[in-house]
Amino acid sequence: MQINLNQLIIPSGHQLLLQDIDWPTLEQILDELGDHRAARLSYSDRVMEIMVPMAAHEDDKRIIGRFIEIILEELDLEYRALGSTTFKNAAMAQAVEPDECFYIQHESQIRGQERIDLTQDPPPDLALEIDLTSRTHFYNYERLGVPELWRYDGRQLHISLLQNGHYEISTVSRQFPHLALLEAIPRYVQESKQLGRKKTMKDFREWVRNCLNHS
Repeated sequence: MQINLNQLIIPSGHQLLLQDIDWPTLEQILDELGDHRAARLSYSDRVMEIMVPMAAHEDDKRIIGRFIEIILEELDLEYRALGSTTFKNAAMAQAVEPDECFYIQHESQIRGQERIDLTQDPPPDLALEIDLTSRTHFYNYERLGVPELWRYDGRQLHISLLQNGHYEISTVSRQFPHLALLEAIPRYVQESKQLGRKKTMKDFREWVRNCLNHS
């Protein structure tokens, strides 16, 4: 009996691993699951992971994603936020869906495109992963060539920069080198849980402006 993937029930905060999945099967699964779903996928070396995030995971990704947008707005930079878009490269046999991602330097190259093809288009300039229930698979992002990866584990922000094809931990962001983000992001995430989103966003924007004015 063949089981349809839509029949599977994966509790929030859990993962399902499928082995020996070839590329045509991955494409079929992506089509079957569709774009409007709670689950997120990653694929590498014929292993596919399906993960269903928890509510806390979604809260943190939206809060930090908005922080990034505020920084870009204050820097007056054009950008395109593509959320959990599926990024895949058949030649590399890699696919990943970040929690949030942003085109900044390369925004003009993908402006208006309905689909991103990494065999010809650049990868996002910045990707964000929330690691509350699963570990980020660095090799997906390394092989796809994403220059900067942020990971938030519920307590700390970790910044990784792509150097010679591999990630190296950094204390500063390549995109926003004048901002002390390792300290600020966790602090304002926690503030949002105590004082609410509206006040936190106002406070964070004021912090960014002060930092930029004194840089």
